[in-house]
Amino acid sequence: MCGRFTLTAPRADVARFLAAELGPEDDACLGDALEPRWNIAPTQGVAAALEDGRGRRLARLHWGLLPPWAKDRTMAARMTNARSETVAEKPAFREALRQRRCLVPMSGFYEWQKDGRLRLPWHFRRPGGGLLAAAAIWERWRGEDGAELRSLALLTTAANALMAPVHHRMPVLLDEPGRALWMDPGASTGQLEPLYAPAPEPWLERWRVSRAVNRSSFEGPACVEPAPPESLFEDPPA
Repeated sequence: MCGRFTLTAPRADVARFLAAELGPEDDACLGDALEPRWNIAPTQGVAAALEDGRGRRLARLHWGLLPPWAKDRTMAARMTNARSETVAEKPAFREALRQRRCLVPMSGFYEWQKDGRLRLPWHFRRPGGGLLAAAAIWERWRGEDGAELRSLALLTTAANALMAPVHHRMPVLLDEPGRALWMDPGASTGQLEPLYAPAPEPWLERWRVSRAVNRSSFEGPACVEPAPPESLFEDPPA
C-alpha cells in the first residue's frame, strides 16, 4: 500500500516533470496542495495531473476515491489505494481506470515495517532526490447539496527487492514513457498492464525515520531525517 508521502519540490518543477500546465487559475484551485509537505496523509487534498478538456493540468483532489454511487463521503477513507491486479475488475475502480487516470507527484513516500508491536517508518525516494510519479485514478462525486468532489486512489503493486523487507506492497511508479502511456486516453486497460510491474530497485533509496511520522500531525523536514539506532526505543509512541 501507500499510506503517506512527501512533496517538497517547487511547483514549477512539479508542473514541468508531469508535462502539465500551471496557470494563475490553477494556482487558485490548488490551495496548499503544492506547498512543501513532508507527511501527506489519506483524506487530505493532494496535487495530481489530469486531463480536463483543456489539456493536462494540475488540480487538487481528495485522497480517497469516492465512486459516483457512494451514499456519503465516509467510503473515501477505505479507498485510498487500488490494487493494480484487480483495478480493472472492481466496480468502484474500473470506470475510472478506463476514463480518468492521473499522475500524483511525490518527492518520496513512507512505508511501515512491523517489528513486534512496533510500526517502524521508512522513507523512500529517488537516489539523491528528485520527483516520482505515481499512477492513480480519479472520480467525480456529488453530495446532496450538489457540490462536486474530485477524489483519487493510488495504484499499488507487489514490492520490489528494496521494498520487500519493509512492506509487501508499493505504489505503481512510472518513468516518462510510462507516464505518457498512462495518460493516453486511447490506451486500453490491457495496454496498461505492463506498467504495473514493481519499480526497478535502482530507482529508489531508503532509510529509517522517526516513529513520530506515524502521527499525521507531525510535519516539517524532520520527518525525513534518518533515525539513529537508539530511536527505536526513544521515539515518542504513536
